[in-house]
Amino acid sequence: MNHAAVIGTGSCLPKRIVSNRDLEQIVDTSDEWITSRTGIKTRRIAGAGEENFHLAAEAARQALEMADVPAQALDLILVATITPHMIMPSCACFVQAEIGAEKAFAFDINAACSGFLYGLDLADKYISTNPDMKILLIGSETLSARVDWQDRNTCILFGDGAGAVVVSGSTNRGIRASNLYSDGRLWNLLYMNSADSMNPELQQEQEGCYMQMSGPDVFKFAVRSMEDSIRRLLHRENLSIDDLALVIPHQANVRILNKLSERLSIPEDKMFINVDRYGNTSAASIPIALDEVNRKNGLHKDDMILLCSFGGGFTWGALLMQW
Repeated sequence: MNHAAVIGTGSCLPKRIVSNRDLEQIVDTSDEWITSRTGIKTRRIAGAGEENFHLAAEAARQALEMADVPAQALDLILVATITPHMIMPSCACFVQAEIGAEKAFAFDINAACSGFLYGLDLADKYISTNPDMKILLIGSETLSARVDWQDRNTCILFGDGAGAVVVSGSTNRGIRASNLYSDGRLWNLLYMNSADSMNPELQQEQEGCYMQMSGPDVFKFAVRSMEDSIRRLLHRENLSIDDLALVIPHQANVRILNKLSERLSIPEDKMFINVDRYGNTSAASIPIALDEVNRKNGLHKDDMILLCSFGGGFTWGALLMQW
């Protein structure tokens, strides 16, 4: 049976680096307060000419170059994002135009921070029925446009960036299994309103179109849900933590990652963490991390890699990939 195998990775981060010291100038916070609660030291913030689709397109070019696949050979472009440049057209269509992938069809996925995992699972389903497909999957966010910069509980967490992979069919490696979940009953613990309705009958009272979160509740559910998803997946595949070469989690908060590592007894050298440098980049965090590890030659043939994530919706899950 054919599975989606990664043949190229890429990433793009905005030029501007914003430190915790910089945030001290605009909101009541401190470097010590942010670091002790999140592990974040810096994050990238987009500037002029670094719109979501521009970051996504550059990450895509890098992944295509590594894969030695021309954009014209792509069959499908998927972009996981909650911060598209426009509501319509999709970010994926903007990327298609930017890179000249005229033959591909394109659409976005909104599963918050779990969007990249959802996209990998979807790509695997496409390739299982058409192994010759070449698919470009991108996680890309400009969260700086959708946070309240006066709310110290949220503005300190998020950053901008994009990560991309090119996948194609393989019979001896690739996506091995996945566990994906959602629970829409908990939406109000982590959400972002849309713009005001132009239909007065559908207008709602709202604070604004920016991220809102009940931090303690999200923390507890994130740890429990990812732990459960990983345990179930490993049990189903008759694997253990010892069988994994690397765990690449969604980079939300170092305290969440440390607690997850503690509960699952994941050795420190098997858990990849870069949230200290980039903050929470939502759907972009896993592909950015994957590209970073790959370009440092940290992945080897037949390595078993576990990806896991949690995001608004709620959405969460885990995915096993054989490199």
